[in-house]
Amino acid sequence: MIYSMTGFGKASGSSNGLFFEVEIKSVNSRFLEVGMRLPASLQSREFEIRELLRERIKRGKISLYISQRSEPGTVNAETIDKERFSEVISLLRTVKEEFGLKEDVGLSHLTAFKELFVIESDGVDDETFEGVKKVLGNAVDNLSGMRGKEGDHLKDDLLSRLKLIDEALERIMGAFKSSLKEHFEKQKERARELVAESTSFNERLELELALLTDKADITEECTRLKSHIKVFTTTLKTGGEVGRKLNFLCQELHRESNTISAKSIAAEIIHETLVIKEEIEKIKEQVQNIE
Repeated sequence: MIYSMTGFGKASGSSNGLFFEVEIKSVNSRFLEVGMRLPASLQSREFEIRELLRERIKRGKISLYISQRSEPGTVNAETIDKERFSEVISLLRTVKEEFGLKEDVGLSHLTAFKELFVIESDGVDDETFEGVKKVLGNAVDNLSGMRGKEGDHLKDDLLSRLKLIDEALERIMGAFKSSLKEHFEKQKERARELVAESTSFNERLELELALLTDKADITEECTRLKSHIKVFTTTLKTGGEVGRKLNFLCQELHRESNTISAKSIAAEIIHETLVIKEEIEKIKEQVQNIE
């Protein structure tokens, strides 16, 4: 399967009286970059969490956010941050007076501030962390699912563009075969005109013309381009972590198409190389988002 580097995943779950919510998103990047926002109780587990992500995700810029709060029924006087409660009540009363609000400040307003009910600790124990890892794994599963769906769309798009390139290449090869002899005869006639008053037009001059015509031969470039298309297609269908390989193949496609364009001897060939170059540029843009 092909995986896009763009996606989002979310999961939640409880462990030993604590409720955890995990959100993870990714965008394209040349390497794996991980940024995390963790509650105080998980700060000491940052390295373990980072390694868990590295096992599942190979490329992309990852943003991970984990929030924690007490489960309903586990909050008591010891788990409430009374000082912050007092600050919030004071702030709400100030806002009420400043804006002339009639409703009194009550518990219904305070429950909107979830952080007031979060248990701050030096760190979760191993049993609790096992629950956190399960929630994290579910979030990564959801992220991977989205990245996989996007990857399928990318694969289909790339395959359709490769088909367009292959079709244009077939037209180029057909046009080249029919125009090569004509090109040689034109060069030969021009040479005859240049030496019309000379007796030196001989086999040597005809050999030089043949060499010039050979320089216009694009058979090898077309063969290599067709080979790159085949490898590109096979790589897409095989799947896996193919982003870097596809990026390299894009460079090779671009190189061969440039050479064909430079050696073109017919307007039809020039037109078709422009079609190929346009599709390669679109492919290059899409490949940047493949893991």
